[in-house]
Amino acid sequence: MAFARFTSGARVLAGLSLAGLLAACAIPPQGISTQNIAEFDAAVASIGCSLVTEADYLAVELQTGLTREQLVELAQYKLTAEQATRLESGGITLTTGACA
Repeated sequence: MAFARFTSGARVLAGLSLAGLLAACAIPPQGISTQNIAEFDAAVASIGCSLVTEADYLAVELQTGLTREQLVELAQYKLTAEQATRLESGGITLTTGACA
């Protein structure tokens, strides 16, 4: 019985460790520079830290010069890296930097 509790706990720890490693290994989208990521973060912060509506996307596109596809890829990257949370409305909210 004690062994079963230990192995169960070990599996939970292994799962949490794996999740942390995956978040740490998130790779930015191809063609996106660290400068692009910083501009994305600043632009999203300037509109209240959430990227939800068409107006949000347009404002961030204008501020960063990135395409809609690149914004969507960056939003997915931020979710994978655990730097954003998914909203029930379908958008994201940044959770780091100025939006922490």
